[in-house]
Amino acid sequence: MFTYSIKELAHALAAGKISSQELTQLYLDRIAALDPKLNSFITVTAEHALAQAKAADKKLSTGEAGPLTGIPMAHKDIFCTNGIKTSCASKMLDNFIAPYDATVVSKLNDAGMVMLGKTNMDEFAMGSSNENSFYGNVKNPWNIDYVPGGSSGGSAAAVAARLAPMATATDTGGSIRQPAALCGISGLKPTYGRVSRWGMIAFASSLDQGGIMAQTAEDIALVMNAMAGHDEKDSTSIDLPVPDYTTKLQDSLKGLKIGLPKEYFEGLDPKMAELIHTAAKALEAQGATLQEISLPNVKHSLPVYYVIAPAECSANLARYDGVRYGHRCDNPKDLLDLYQRSRAEGFGAEVKRRILVGTYVLSAGYYDAYYLQAQKVRRLIANDFHAAFEKVDMILGPVTPNAAFKSGEKAQDPVSMYLSDIYTLATNLVGSPGLSIPAGFIDGLPVGLQLIGKHFDEARLLNVAHQYQQITDWHKQMPSI
Repeated sequence: MFTYSIKELAHALAAGKISSQELTQLYLDRIAALDPKLNSFITVTAEHALAQAKAADKKLSTGEAGPLTGIPMAHKDIFCTNGIKTSCASKMLDNFIAPYDATVVSKLNDAGMVMLGKTNMDEFAMGSSNENSFYGNVKNPWNIDYVPGGSSGGSAAAVAARLAPMATATDTGGSIRQPAALCGISGLKPTYGRVSRWGMIAFASSLDQGGIMAQTAEDIALVMNAMAGHDEKDSTSIDLPVPDYTTKLQDSLKGLKIGLPKEYFEGLDPKMAELIHTAAKALEAQGATLQEISLPNVKHSLPVYYVIAPAECSANLARYDGVRYGHRCDNPKDLLDLYQRSRAEGFGAEVKRRILVGTYVLSAGYYDAYYLQAQKVRRLIANDFHAAFEKVDMILGPVTPNAAFKSGEKAQDPVSMYLSDIYTLATNLVGSPGLSIPAGFIDGLPVGLQLIGKHFDEARLLNVAHQYQQITDWHKQMPSI
């Protein structure tokens, strides 16, 4: 039953074929058996999960259940969970027990979902390989010598290995779509502001967005119905009605205009290019029309991102000072020593690198030269996307330049690591929704197809992905683990 989609699990629960407690125990047993090889969880909340499952069974028996009641899931360890450790995979927050639930957590609790635990990640969501965690590297279930992608690598590995039918994740520059692609699952980064960021520990506030990883686009649609919506506690949350994301899944693709940016295929690995073009042709066969488009400024996404994101990270992480909560050094000599040693001991190398870069570009004499210029180029990139969306309904391309790379392969080369997100960064800079779905294999490792939509057009992305998944079975493939 662990191979079932969320929709299939919901039908089994409603029909009484299995109880939520039995289903939850099944996943907890899989975590206990398989996660020592993968390291996808930081915290497993077995007792909490079984209590939630018991409550879900009561609702199921009285007819009060919703479409997600009793379905197990996992949260990326960046979402605050009341009474349960929220670490952001950092030594800095190793002792932090959140006193409240993030809005995303509350919404899924209200929907009756069962939390199995908190998944591993790159520290403070900074990384593309899940090798920056205080709790150790996450392994790719398809080959444990390879990375699962990052920063949401724990969520991706857990869903790919069927340790959970879905998991929450966050995406600041590709951290949902890239690991989803490298682990062979579906992952949605919604439009900026569509899902509340309240209680989601900040990395870069103008780029961060919570989202979903699951086996199928249909599963994502079901969870989006519960997760999306305005939140008055989040000033960046958009006050728009939430559609039923499942209603358009069966819509025809006839007349749909899909743009292929020529910049995304220049220099692309031939094996990857072939898979992406094959997927595009499959959509064309279903009635969509393909046309080449240009995003001339998208080539600047990488330098723009690595000015803006570290700048915002520098500001957001200033709060971790050893005074209020989090790691505090032993026996500080004075206040300055407390600040310096607490931060030096609490943060890992990649986080320190980004704080230093961010502090530099925000400093007097450099703000205008770097940060201000980056924001101007960000506007140019956004203009390119807006112009493209006047001609096409959505954009199609690769998620990553290649399939997963070996653990340690890029650890000493930050720039090479940053290039892993070259096709995903622009979507965060623009705020558009982006979706990764499985599209095949290269040398035995999965790769993804990326769909990018207009603001708040998640329903159409999920419709296209669902139709693609009706004629392919890449999303049904499972790692041998």
